[in-house]
Amino acid sequence: MSEGWPVTLRGVTESVVTTLGPNDRWNIAALGLHAPDGDAGAASSVTARTWGRTRTWRNFRERGGGYVQFISDPHTFAEAAMTVREEADPVLSSADAWARVSVERIDAGEDGDTQWVDWALEPVEAAVERETVPTTNRGYYAVIEATVAASRLDVPAYDRAELESRLDYFADVVERCGGERERTAMELVRDHSLWDG
Repeated sequence: MSEGWPVTLRGVTESVVTTLGPNDRWNIAALGLHAPDGDAGAASSVTARTWGRTRTWRNFRERGGGYVQFISDPHTFAEAAMTVREEADPVLSSADAWARVSVERIDAGEDGDTQWVDWALEPVEAAVERETVPTTNRGYYAVIEATVAASRLDVPAYDRAELESRLDYFADVVERCGGERERTAMELVRDHSLWDG
């Protein structure tokens, strides 16, 4: 294990975060990591935004940290983004790498009727669980984008018809380009959202 992030971050990197709840179980959720002005090195501060009074928001506020995980399995990511899931252990077996982070609230506000909070994340310890050769599968990335669109369907600030059109497109990409895990992940998005595609 080493200090710093176990991967290079740029732009917005989607991750899965586990945070300890009041029931001493680890809640699993999706979390976008924002690298500061391009690439984030080992000592750079990374930020994330929580929307609404979610479990991640509550656990960050009450516990001051969690485990950020980098996962290449689309089903695990879709499950984190679309369902409520809790585990006894903070690091998921599907994590390729992880970082235990401390968090600090740095900003807050509202967009429409939705509260948001920005957090600075600092890695305390990290590990690489497995090294993989990166591949590009359009179905995988379509699943990730679908979770973002689906999570915004009930937010008044977003155009629902436009989001549903995106979801239909992503579903088509998954069907044409994805494998079994991408297809089951897209079904999970469909089953746990307001989209009836």
